[in-house]
Order: sequence, then C-alpha cells, then structure tokens
Amino acid sequence: MRCFDKNFFKGFSAKKALAIVLLSSSLLACSSNDDEDPSTKVAELSDLDNAFDVEVLWDRSVGDGVDDYFSRLKPIVAYNKVYSASRMGDVIAFDKESGQRVWTVDLSDINNERSFWDSRLSALVAGGPTAGLNKVFLGTENGDVFALDAETGELVWQAKIKGEVITPPAIDSGILVVNSASGLIKAFDANTGDELWKVEQDVPPLTLRGISTPVIASGGVLVGSGKGEISVYILEKGQAGWTSEVGEATGSTELERVIDVDSAPVVFGDKVYAISARGNLVSIELKTGRILWKRQYSSYRQIAVYRNDIFLTNTRGHIYALNRVNGIERWSNVELTNRAVTGPSVVDRYIVVGDFEGYLHWLDQDTGEIVSRHKVDGSGIHSTPTVVDDILYSQSRDGDLQAIITPKIVSAAQ
Repeated sequence: MRCFDKNFFKGFSAKKALAIVLLSSSLLACSSNDDEDPSTKVAELSDLDNAFDVEVLWDRSVGDGVDDYFSRLKPIVAYNKVYSASRMGDVIAFDKESGQRVWTVDLSDINNERSFWDSRLSALVAGGPTAGLNKVFLGTENGDVFALDAETGELVWQAKIKGEVITPPAIDSGILVVNSASGLIKAFDANTGDELWKVEQDVPPLTLRGISTPVIASGGVLVGSGKGEISVYILEKGQAGWTSEVGEATGSTELERVIDVDSAPVVFGDKVYAISARGNLVSIELKTGRILWKRQYSSYRQIAVYRNDIFLTNTRGHIYALNRVNGIERWSNVELTNRAVTGPSVVDRYIVVGDFEGYLHWLDQDTGEIVSRHKVDGSGIHSTPTVVDDILYSQSRDGDLQAIITPKIVSAAQ
C-alpha cells in the first residue's frame, strides 16, 4: 500500500525530527493495521455500482511523473494544448483534442550541456506549469524559474530565486509572481525575466512541506504564509496591503502551532476564501481584508468555490460542502478517510477527488454521495484534477495523464 508523500514535512533542525514524524502521523495517517488507533485507519473502498462510466478521451505518459515526492505538478490547458511536466524535467505539450504530443523539452539539460557520458540529473521540477503571454512557466526545487515558448517549447528566459519553487507562479498584466519556500516572493517581467520587485515573509521554525500559490486579483497579489496569514501586495510595485489571520496557533509546542496557509486563496467576486492546515476556513472582504466569517476546518489541499458552495477536503480526507455566504455546512462525506484525498474539482453536477490508490471519485454536489469511480492507475493521484470545458485532466504519480469526459445525466424531472 502506497502511503503519503515522504517529503511533505519540512523541519529546520534535527531536534524536530520526532515532531515531524508525530505530525505526519496525526495529519496524514497511513495505517492499515486494525490494531492501531481507529482515527489513523485508512478507509477501504466499499463496493459501488457506478451511476455512469466515464469516457477516457485520451491517455498519455508524462515521463516518470513525480514518484513518491511531495509535488503539486498538474496539467493545465491553454492555447488548445495541455501542458504538463515530470519532476525529472520533462515538459510536454499535448494537443487538447487528440492528445498527440506537440513538443517535448528536457529541463534537466535545457542548455544542452550534458555529454553522452553524463548521467541525467533530475531538474526537480515542482512548481507549475502556468501559462500566459504565449509562454509556459515552471519552477524547481533548485530555485530555477523557466519561461518556455508555448508553441515550440523553446527557452525564452531563465531566472533564479532563493528557495524552492514548489507551487505554480501567477501571471497577470505582464508580471510573473513566484513564491518560494524560503519566504521570498519575487516578481519578474514575464516577457524578459527581469526582476521587478521582491518581498520576504517570515518563515516559522517548523512548517509543512508546502507553500501557498500566489493569486492575482484586482491589482493585488494574495499569498498565504507559514504564520497562518493571508497577505496582499500591490502587483505593480510589491507594497504591502492588508494581512488577515486564518490559522489559530492554540498549542504550547511548535508541533501544535503549525498553522500554514498552503492552499491557494480563492477569489470569488468581492470575497476571498482561504483555509489553514490547522485552524479555520475564512471568508474575507477583498478590498479591506476584513474577516466576514470563520469556521473550524483544517486543510492544506486546494478548496473549490462554485456558485453558492465551497467544497473542501480536510486533513483527514473528509469532504465537505458549505454555504459560501455564511459558512454553514450542507453535507459531509467521511468514506475516504485517510486516503490522501486531493482537493475537489467541479465538473458538471459533481465534484471529483483523487486518492492515493489512483482512484477518482465523483460525488453528487447536492448530497455528497459517491456516485461513480474510475481508476487512473495504482500509483496514486497527488494533485487536484484540472477541469476545463467539462473535461477532467488527471495525472498520476507515475506520470499517467488522462483526459476524461463525464457523461451528462438528465434526471427524470427534467
């Protein structure tokens, strides 16, 4: 049985090794032993008569994928292509309709410096891809930032940032914003790679192996921090705006006070929705940073906001739907407890999550009932599926990328 990402947690001293192990067992339970604490038991999948069978439009390989490493690499759709990458450094563009390969680039040897006798070393790609201005942007654990031509894969520019880039960059108005695990946020001219500004956030002594993806909205850059906060910076110059507290450090030890905001904030209209790995789900007024409501849910996975609902997966793999106006819970589903469930994606009348055994699960938006299931492969689904034009794109740990169509079910009432 495959467990959770072995590099998910990040300690800053040897003294914290035990704390990290304890935290990983409490937040990311990985047990199949019936004699152990029931709260850490991995739920077995029950038999399910699928309400429908999905159609796999195409199925392709993206190198060796991400293996067992912590990663948020996931496919994106832009310019009638699907772009994805492997940790080793394979970046591939597929035709959106046919899945045929358009181009491939090897970031582990982007400058063609490797000789015939040299072994291939991993590029440690972990952030991205992100598309904009006819370019595709990616970052690595080495602090490299790459801009590739979206049509050809040719390297346009390359830059460096202090710290690991393990989340996708954000782009708007010709500015690329990159967040790093060291707390450094840097903005680049998206066309040239020139540095425009940088900001450094404080990083606590102990934090999860993850950082917030920057989100650009209304001329500001929203970023979560290891201190459990959401902060906004002015996109053009990087000046600080408001900061709002999301997580709540309630314990006396560093372990108990891990409150990272690792999930990207979601902007919906004039509201921002954010969640902490230990603490709260909050609704924030975009203009002022004022907290409108706060509910006790904890997650490091991406949340989804659709119409009047918020969908989320908590740290134990329980799935919830809440009213986004007031935060009142509509339903919960605990059938996938401790299965390393991904964040939810919305497709048609369902939400879809993946798990560590490579299954995708379709849940009814109204009831939370699991109605259908599909297996991509046995290596596991590590990141929230991508949905564009009602087609779902999901990539397994071993690099198996599928484009999946969900049948539209017409109810008898209709």
